[in-house]
Amino acid sequence: MPWFVAVALLVVPVIEIYVIIQIGQVIGGWPTVGLLILESALGAWLIKREGRRAWNALRTATETARMPGKELADAALVLVGGTLLLTAGFITDIFGFFFVLPFTRPLARKVLAGFLSRRIAGQLGGNPITGFMPGTYRPPTAEDADRAHRERQSASDDVIQGEVIDPDQPQDNPKSS
Repeated sequence: MPWFVAVALLVVPVIEIYVIIQIGQVIGGWPTVGLLILESALGAWLIKREGRRAWNALRTATETARMPGKELADAALVLVGGTLLLTAGFITDIFGFFFVLPFTRPLARKVLAGFLSRRIAGQLGGNPITGFMPGTYRPPTAEDADRAHRERQSASDDVIQGEVIDPDQPQDNPKSS
């Protein structure tokens, strides 16, 4: 993943400059600069509005003791989208608007959830302790309950006999007499 970020930081500015030059050749230099300024101003206003909505939804979810999964995803998307909108360029603005606009954010949230679940499943390979693999939950069956009961029974058969010795209590030591 770090190599992807490094490549993106090198390639995206080159693509942005190319697109800005191409648009500037079609509509002119000053109209292109004006369009970039207009997109940035619209983006800043949208970030402020949607950021406030995301924050209020997150606060409401925590106050009502709900798990704020959707709200956290929305806040993250608004943050990333806002960063992209404030970056000068048309390509980053397209992605920024996709992440920030309230009618496209649910789709972006689904893409983000799918990416994260594949990434987590790939890194964990399933939990070796519980066997849980993200996205594969199934309710327990009667067979699962029987197996768990048998495992508990076999574990209780392993009893180790021993004696508890308290170091603070004097011990009767037959060797010292």
